[in-house]
Amino acid sequence: MKFFRQTFLAIKYFWLPIILTSATALTLTACNPANFKSAAAQIPQLVTAILSDPKTFNYPLSQESPNVFPLIFEGLTSENPITGKIEPSLAESWEISDDKLRFVFTLRKELKWSDGEPLTADDVVFTFNQIYLNEAIPADARDVLRIGESRALPKVRKIDAQRIEFTTPEPFAPFLGTLGLPILPAHTLEPFIKTKDQEGKPIFLSKWGVDTPPDQIIVNGPYKLERYDTSQRVVFRRNPYYWRKGPKGEPQPYIERIVWQIVESTDTSLLQFRSGGLDTVGVSPDYFSLLKVQEGQGNFKIFNGGPATGTTFILFNLNKGKRDGKPLVDPIKSRWFNTVEFRQAVAYAIDRQTMINNTFRGLGKPQNSPISVQSPYYLSPEEGLKVYNYNIEKAKELLLKAGFKYNNNQLIDAQGNRVRFSLLTNAGNKIREAIGSQIKQDLSKIGIQVDFTPLAWNTYTDKLSNSLDWEVSMLGLTGGLEPNDGANVWSPEGGLHMFNQKPQAGQKPVQGWEVAPWEAAISRLYIQGARELDPAKRKEIYAETQKITQENLPFIYLVNALSMSAVRNRFEGIRYSALGGAFWNIHEIKVTD
Repeated sequence: MKFFRQTFLAIKYFWLPIILTSATALTLTACNPANFKSAAAQIPQLVTAILSDPKTFNYPLSQESPNVFPLIFEGLTSENPITGKIEPSLAESWEISDDKLRFVFTLRKELKWSDGEPLTADDVVFTFNQIYLNEAIPADARDVLRIGESRALPKVRKIDAQRIEFTTPEPFAPFLGTLGLPILPAHTLEPFIKTKDQEGKPIFLSKWGVDTPPDQIIVNGPYKLERYDTSQRVVFRRNPYYWRKGPKGEPQPYIERIVWQIVESTDTSLLQFRSGGLDTVGVSPDYFSLLKVQEGQGNFKIFNGGPATGTTFILFNLNKGKRDGKPLVDPIKSRWFNTVEFRQAVAYAIDRQTMINNTFRGLGKPQNSPISVQSPYYLSPEEGLKVYNYNIEKAKELLLKAGFKYNNNQLIDAQGNRVRFSLLTNAGNKIREAIGSQIKQDLSKIGIQVDFTPLAWNTYTDKLSNSLDWEVSMLGLTGGLEPNDGANVWSPEGGLHMFNQKPQAGQKPVQGWEVAPWEAAISRLYIQGARELDPAKRKEIYAETQKITQENLPFIYLVNALSMSAVRNRFEGIRYSALGGAFWNIHEIKVTD
């Protein structure tokens, strides 16, 4: 999985590892800046916005969303967010052996890269064997490809120029979906894998950064990068070698250019949309009433896909390890955080209904599970999932049971230490900042002092994934239909096992890192769930994982907003869903004026 800025208006849906998101309200926002106005009148274009600059154009090293990759890359398969079915993409077909251990994929004929070079089985074998399955490359994709208790990886070999064979050591239910991972160009990137730096690492790790000239980023998706102006915009141009054709054989996509404006405030995006210059805006709850009355006059429509697929939560740093002899977390606070009654008390003390009523204007639903409500493997409270409805007395009872006590309404531990911690989140997201402010107020009612500190996204993610220097955080993860997409969260070795993060490749080691029994149990169940091919039995396995997570609360889930976006009526072919957003089928969307 990867870091996610929660997005409610995805451009296209990839079957990808879960990623971290920074924005709960913004997805595609659009404006026509002055230097693009004349061009906009001549060519079909969509101008959108993101909250911050992209961090990389190197897909295997990316840990955030939104990112550029759904626009510029495709995999062998894709998932239709309307039907949930796995569909052919770069592969036109596949065959599966009777024992479900061998998969043979046949590529479409005459596939090409954006530089005109042919895309063949060599690229597929290179992408998997030399990148995703290469331990020298810290790719989160490897976590969702690991199979069974041995965590073995599939074998990949070329049969001929059009056919590729994948073999797995045991049946692996999510396998077809995981092959939606982007295929990367061997003719461009293979030299970077083979060439090592002074430390013996592939120079690939420093390639295709945001300073790379866009024409050097060779892609296979509907669009290619045209330019990137730091802190201003990312511009995409239609890939002339893209494989899809329309019903009359015409080249797709129909929209010639996409512009992502880098807008650090959702308020600014709203103003731009209301002024008539924006193509689309993510509709957060605080904007809904204002925009709804303007639909007719503004010539746009608000799409509502129901609860968003992502999650928003707070988490405690449960890592008991040390780096350079210094504990990652103050030992006093670490004892609090690693006490399950403490985490449960905090969950009971957060008033999520008030959060829904105030911050979400009634346009949200309580979230109680790491698995999206749209997934067939979601366990509802009615089916036995534990929930933490607001209950101050229950919270205090749990704290007293765990040895805490009160002194003038201030919570102190058994050693007399005042219970106080910092809560971090990303700055610039009004919804998330409002949630943090309420949590600060809510926890004060059980005597806990919270120092709420929003940080710039890059600073924040560095603390979470690199320095590991944090106490309590609030953020979110993308979601989807397949639970195994969360393998890099629930495997203790995973790149997003962030509540007890093990250093990843290239990071400074941590001494004394421990895995709790319940963590190991969740990991084992995820392995079993991926192995099981019977959907009913898979649901039973993932139901157990959800029960364990809600009992032990590595994440305290909060509220899921409704997935809503406003889109100008001049875009034809929108098929909105919470899973894919408004532009998941970007290749077939047309501009009518």
